[in-house]
Amino acid sequence: MLIETGGVDRTNTLLIAACDAYARRGKPTVPEMEQFETLAARLFPTAGPQARAKGAAILGRAEVLSPALEQLVVDNIGEDLIPFLETAAELSDQTMLDIIARYDVPACATLAARANLSNVVLAKLFQMNSRKVYRALAANTAITPRGAYLSALARSAQMDHLVAEALGRRKDFDAALLAPAFFDLSDSHRIKVIQAFSNRETPVAPITRTIEQLSVASAELTKALMKLFSENRRPEVTRLLAQITGLDEVRCGQIAHDATGAALFVILRAFGATAYDGLKVLIHATSHDTERSKALADYATLFGTVSSESMAYLMSAWRGEVNLLELSKPQYQPFTQPSRRTAAATTAAPAQNPVVEQAIEALARIGARRAS
Repeated sequence: MLIETGGVDRTNTLLIAACDAYARRGKPTVPEMEQFETLAARLFPTAGPQARAKGAAILGRAEVLSPALEQLVVDNIGEDLIPFLETAAELSDQTMLDIIARYDVPACATLAARANLSNVVLAKLFQMNSRKVYRALAANTAITPRGAYLSALARSAQMDHLVAEALGRRKDFDAALLAPAFFDLSDSHRIKVIQAFSNRETPVAPITRTIEQLSVASAELTKALMKLFSENRRPEVTRLLAQITGLDEVRCGQIAHDATGAALFVILRAFGATAYDGLKVLIHATSHDTERSKALADYATLFGTVSSESMAYLMSAWRGEVNLLELSKPQYQPFTQPSRRTAAATTAAPAQNPVVEQAIEALARIGARRAS
């Protein structure tokens, strides 16, 4: 009677009071929830826009909401929809599917960050062509990257560097699948990509035949690169890399000017460079400041654990010649799975690596001869 004869003002007051009472109720009984559903279904359509938004915001704080009440909140809450989707303890699949059906990208991205998503909802989210949604999915550690989800995330990483960075931070994602996004990654994540090929068999890379046909010996290549880098002739390095790798000059320019040395390491190892010769090139090509010794120690270790064939495969990934998802097959998994103990040992490894020290001493002797 109050709804029908009291006018909009009275309905507004009644709606807010009813929503507040329900939110304070805690966990209502089934009859109480059904009674409130009936009341709310009559109040919301009759109330004014501001009262509907305020009532929905209050109702959204309730401990338990039925799918019907969730729908009322979503339909009427207005600008507070995102906070509601972030903080709601539970959301029904139907509510989430309705939001996805609207193609409300900010709301869908918020849903993609939730921890309790069903396969039905996940399948719909992965079907969306939205960078924001995929960034949220990539950062959501509650989603296990496998099967079709793994393929979708790996493809998205090639097109969006923020997705690649989010996946690079995850311990449950095979960093080797980020190879096509290598040049968009941060320095530490580039190292992770290379480390993902440690002690690992890879399919035969198309570029392997090109490497085998080159007449230049590994020692001659490293000697030439060391000379060019020591004289800071990076444009010539770019041209040399373009000739021997088949990569375009823009990419080779990135490699030549990469101060981290990660991309150059891939080239050196793919062409069979040893730690001793490779490090002499990297010392001239990189500038790590305070982290210089640590980075060189990492490369010294990688020369021993990463095969030339796997780095040739990584180069082929840069050229778009391979299907990286083949690496998820059992025969191409790393020989030794990393553990906390081995990770801690790697982290704690001293920067004074013998191979690094030998390379630095050799360069010092060269410098002394030049000075004399």
